[in-house]
Amino acid sequence: MVIGGGFGGIAAALRARAKGHEVTLVDRCPRLGGRAQVFERDGYRHDAGPTVITAPFLLEELFALHGRAMRDYVELVPLAPWYRFHFPDGDHFDYGGSVEDTLGEIARIHPPDVDGYRRLLAASQAIYAVGFTQLADVPFDRFGSMLRQVPDLLRLGAYRTVWELVSTHLQSAKLRQAFSIQPLLVGGNPFDTTSIYALIHFLERAHGVHFAMGGTGALVDALGRLMAEVGINVRLDTTVTGIDVAHGAVSGVVLDNPSRERLAADVVISDANPAYLYTRLLRADDVRVSARLKARHHKRSMGLFVLFFGAARRYDKVAHHTIWLGARYRELLDDIFHRQVLAEDFSIYLHRPTATDASFAPDGCDSFYALVPVPNLDAGIDWEVEGPRLRDRVLAALDATILPGISDAIRADFFMTPEDFRSRYLSPAGAGFSVQPTFAQSAWFRFHNRGEGPRGLYLVGAGTHPGAGLPGVLSSAKVLERLLPAAPDVAPAIVPAVVMAG
Repeated sequence: MVIGGGFGGIAAALRARAKGHEVTLVDRCPRLGGRAQVFERDGYRHDAGPTVITAPFLLEELFALHGRAMRDYVELVPLAPWYRFHFPDGDHFDYGGSVEDTLGEIARIHPPDVDGYRRLLAASQAIYAVGFTQLADVPFDRFGSMLRQVPDLLRLGAYRTVWELVSTHLQSAKLRQAFSIQPLLVGGNPFDTTSIYALIHFLERAHGVHFAMGGTGALVDALGRLMAEVGINVRLDTTVTGIDVAHGAVSGVVLDNPSRERLAADVVISDANPAYLYTRLLRADDVRVSARLKARHHKRSMGLFVLFFGAARRYDKVAHHTIWLGARYRELLDDIFHRQVLAEDFSIYLHRPTATDASFAPDGCDSFYALVPVPNLDAGIDWEVEGPRLRDRVLAALDATILPGISDAIRADFFMTPEDFRSRYLSPAGAGFSVQPTFAQSAWFRFHNRGEGPRGLYLVGAGTHPGAGLPGVLSSAKVLERLLPAAPDVAPAIVPAVVMAG
């Protein structure tokens, strides 16, 4: 039984099926994908979940496990540039393509940082070789497994933050921002996040940044088709309200329907937020002290404000991914993560899928979403009041810079706040990425992939090892594969099945 149909849950279901298990996946959303839902308004389509696809080999593996090729299900295309950074003074930095392309951009902004970038890239590659290649799919459910890694972690400087590592090699304030911002993609503050997450830089360099034609929703649909073909049962619009335990082991789940339906299972894999799992789906007596303490005291990621909108014109000079940086950097992040106040200023990740795939909007039009990191619900912000105000400030800022005239051209806009993340996805405090990726919340210190409770319970997803982001949650299912025994005397069944609507 898999609770949750995000990428972690989907990958876990496919890996469990490949080991011969009969698998049912239950999700509360109307379609697969977890946070990767798809919204359509007046001919404009929007991906609501992850839009940056790196390490595509992790997706290809899921198809290969069942004798398929991903290219027969969905098309991934490389992007260039990967990101365009827009600075407050109007300058920009196009990042992506070849190393030479990046060095050329760095030389234009601050020539002395050319050699510094080469050193940063080498440092990121060394971290990637250990932090991703060796450890991303290794279970950290025993403290001894953590101790064995201490020499490598010390050698790589894991006690430093991403900002400290980047600042060691680069001098330009603009480039320091551009190369330290990656932790925000997985819910972390660059000034607090362990430099192990600097591996993201080399991960992008090694495998590129891609987009699924048709959007992330098309990728989810491809995985849903694969699940149906290999006999995985999927139940959508269905919420799990509890996990049954008998004699110290899981025995099934309870559903939130009028009959309080129970589904039996001898293995339960949770792709739900770990804190929600341990405080709402299990009795306290069935949860170990370690998990109860983490659920009570862990640092949650920031929240997200996401404005979706169409434009009745095209902005062909705007890249597929734009990081629009505000005037403040560290001070703004302090407001979000530490002071927990909603500042008047902000930074924006602007997604323009129509730069690559015109099907996201009517002819001659564009589709966008603007994602703004904000404090989570622990801040006590009244989003009924602040949501419309922030919407107007974001549009005014974009109108004055990279989207001139958007205030008049905007169509069919709507937004999500941390309140929506709490109600739709049962994310405590409306956190956008579950657990912050600090050193004290990584590896063994993070929620374990082997459940800290009844036997037969396993965890995948953003709050578990190795962390958030698409490569992280897909790797969490690879960790699970190491822990989950094969079904006894059962060969994997590859059977045709009806593809579920939606």
